Amino acid sequence: MEELKSKIDMTKLPKHVAIIMDGNGRWAKSRGEERTYGHRSAIQSVRNAINACNEIHIPYLTLYTFSTENWNRPEDEVSTLMSLLSETLLNEADEIYTKGLRLKVIGDVSKMPEMVREQLQNVMDLTKNNKGGTLVLALNYGSQDEIIHAVKSIAKDAKDGKINPEDINNQLFESHLYTKDMPPVDLMIRTSGEIRISNFLLWQIAYAELQFLDIFWPDFTKDDFFNCILNYQDKERRYGKTSEQIEADKA
Repeated sequence: MEELKSKIDMTKLPKHVAIIMDGNGRWAKSRGEERTYGHRSAIQSVRNAINACNEIHIPYLTLYTFSTENWNRPEDEVSTLMSLLSETLLNEADEIYTKGLRLKVIGDVSKMPEMVREQLQNVMDLTKNNKGGTLVLALNYGSQDEIIHAVKSIAKDAKDGKINPEDINNQLFESHLYTKDMPPVDLMIRTSGEIRISNFLLWQIAYAELQFLDIFWPDFTKDDFFNCILNYQDKERRYGKTSEQIEADKA
């Protein structure tokens, strides 16, 4: 672990890493267990990701915790996920605070159970003055819903005369997203071997490096995270330019 971390160039770190934590249910079933066993076992992997980010001082980590589509899962699984989320927030609050992290939530949390909303607010209040990295939980989150929400908000402002439609640009649009105070995603990681985005931060990953790991989320380690960072640092991020232009800009 320390050997991998020592290879990381601390001057070329992503500012924002997002993770689709996929494969809990399949991991459990492969062991003859119920899907909920996979969700409980995945808590250590969440710690691994948070600790790895904290150790190399990545400012933002966003975890796809519960999507708008996840409500369609079996009722007992959804109930377990909600209870587990509340329990984890309660148990991990002091650790998050001690690490100097600030908790932020994106998504429509108004539809989450009251116990979850209360725990979220407690941890956000506890950590609001922390100056370390920001841990972002995407809860009842769907990127298409977020974009529609932003469009409605902009349309209302235009109708009320607060903005001129001709002034709408990327910056204004981003100011109406849940992530308005956050940098764009530089690196998006998905576990489980699936190669798709699943309605996650579609606007924010426009120029992100995408890495799809052939492991289930409960098996995710800090070494896996550090390997993703090393792979990210091997990429030339051109943003539409040529390699020659990038080299000229460095000169």
